[in-house]
Amino acid sequence: MVFTDISIVIKIAAVGIIVAILNSVLVRSGREDYALITILAGIVTVLMMLVPQFADLLDTVKSIVDF
Repeated sequence: MVFTDISIVIKIAAVGIIVAILNSVLVRSGREDYALITILAGIVTVLMMLVPQFADLLDTVKSIVDF
């Protein structure tokens, strides 16, 4: 379970780095609208990666509260 947590952090960091590079390239080329779309796509991608983690967290909390 610990390795999945580390891998999800690495994946999120990779998405962040890619989005940052694309954003800076697009801003320098004068395409600010595409840069904004790239940032939004990165946020949606990270949120989609985190949805299963949140579901596991809610299941764990539910099992703890139910005794």
